[in-house]
Amino acid sequence: MAPKGKEHAPAVEEAPAAPSTQELEGKIRALNAEKEKEERARNRVQIERDKLNTFYELKKKEVDQCKAELFIKDHDIQGIEERHRVQMQVFNQKTRHLQYEQQGIIGAVKGDNEIALKLFAEQAATREHQLLDEQRLLKSKIREVELGYEDTIRQLKLDHAKEISMIRQEYDAKAKDLVQSNERKCKKIEEDSELRKKQEVHEIEERKNQHIIELMKKHEKAFADIKFYYNDITQNNLDLIKTLKEDITDMKKKEQANEKFMYEIAQENKHSMEPLTKALKELDVLRKHIQLLNFNQDRQALQQLRVHYADTLEQIKHLEWQYRSLQEKMDKAKQAILHKDDLYARFESCIFDVQQKCGLKSMLLEKKLHVVQEQLEKKEAQLGESLAGKLQPGKVDYKFDKVLETKNQQIKSLYYELGRVTKAHDSIVKAFEVKLAALGIPLQEMGLPYYLSKIQL
Repeated sequence: MAPKGKEHAPAVEEAPAAPSTQELEGKIRALNAEKEKEERARNRVQIERDKLNTFYELKKKEVDQCKAELFIKDHDIQGIEERHRVQMQVFNQKTRHLQYEQQGIIGAVKGDNEIALKLFAEQAATREHQLLDEQRLLKSKIREVELGYEDTIRQLKLDHAKEISMIRQEYDAKAKDLVQSNERKCKKIEEDSELRKKQEVHEIEERKNQHIIELMKKHEKAFADIKFYYNDITQNNLDLIKTLKEDITDMKKKEQANEKFMYEIAQENKHSMEPLTKALKELDVLRKHIQLLNFNQDRQALQQLRVHYADTLEQIKHLEWQYRSLQEKMDKAKQAILHKDDLYARFESCIFDVQQKCGLKSMLLEKKLHVVQEQLEKKEAQLGESLAGKLQPGKVDYKFDKVLETKNQQIKSLYYELGRVTKAHDSIVKAFEVKLAALGIPLQEMGLPYYLSKIQL
């Protein structure tokens, strides 16, 4: 039998597949994790159970304590109720005793009060009769006193009327004296005030006349300086025109001298003569236009100066009217004098800056004009060389047109720069005039520097 068992044993082991080591380890880890989870759950349940038991024991002790306290309170309440019942019995007995005593006292007091009331009524009737007798006696005395008072009051009224009449007469005399004295004082004050006013007016008129004379002298000097300045400019322009005319005469002589030479090369320059002649005509027209423009500008500036001088004289004529308005604005001017000085200083600083900028612009414009003149001389020299036959006519026409275009652009830029500077100056002057008008300060108080700065720019 034993050998058979050994033969069948391997067949039984080979039937199920044996699990691998990794699977067994995974199962072991899963079982351990589940075991740990169950242990944690068991620990939590055990902790909660311990907490519940502890809480139950505590509450049970509290309930037992409350029952004991409740028993004590019930026992105390029973004792208090028993004592209260005994006290109520004693109190009721005392109350009945006091009620009995009160009834006896009320009866005795009531009898005494009735007797006292009868006695008081008899005394009151007797006192009433006495008071009536005294009242009649007092009325008779009051009547006598009233009659005496009426006589006294009548006499006092007469005396009072006499005193009032005397006092009225006395005060009427004093009032007349005071009125006369006040009239004399007022008249004297008016005379003194009128005299002082005349003196002040005379002094102000003298200062005004002196100021007008100074302004006229300053304006005349400014006009003479400006007239001399523009006369000098006009003379320089005339000299320049004379020089240009002499140059034109020389150029005409050169042109006449070169006519023979031009006749010899007429066939060669036949196609270029017409553009050259046209360019020369345009050059003459441009020079005449520039000369006329400078002359017209000088003449317009002189006319503007004359108009400005006439306006200045008209403003001087209106100084008297402005003096009356200045009297009303004197208090306001005193308050605004510090602000005016600051504003005037800032205005002078702005004007000085603008004058410096304008002077710098004028210097730059003069330099540009000098450069343009040099370039024009060079171009004229090139034109002379072209006339001598050294350059080709097509090249001369192109350079001449280019020079004219460049000069026109420079003239436009110079006019634009001059207009911009003039506009900036006019804006500053207008802002200053608006500020002075807001402060109630006449423009004439600014004196000569204001007008000179406005004229020169």
